[in-house]
Amino acid sequence: MITPSSERIVDDLRQVVEDAELLLREPASLAAERLDEARGWVADAFHAARDRLTVLEEEVLGKARDAAKDAERYVRDNPWQSVGLAAGIGLVIGVLISRR
Repeated sequence: MITPSSERIVDDLRQVVEDAELLLREPASLAAERLDEARGWVADAFHAARDRLTVLEEEVLGKARDAAKDAERYVRDNPWQSVGLAAGIGLVIGVLISRR
C-alpha cells in the first residue's frame, strides 16, 4: 500500500536523481559553480526523505504492534478456535509441501 508519506519520499528521491543528472550534463564550469548549492539541496532532500521514512517506520511498527495485540487477544478469548485454525493451516501447508 502506498501512503502519501511514501509517495513524498519517492518524489523526493526522484527529484534528487533528476537534479544529479542535470549536474552531470552541465559543462564543468557551471557545474562547479552550482556544486555547493546542489550539495546543500541534496543534503536537505536526503534528510527530509530520511525523516519521512522514520515517521513511516513508526506508523508501520505501531500498526504491527496493534495487529499483534489483536491476535493475542483473539487467541486468549478463543483458544479452541485458534487451535483448530492453526491445525487447519498446518494441514494445508503439509499437503502443499508433500505435493512437491
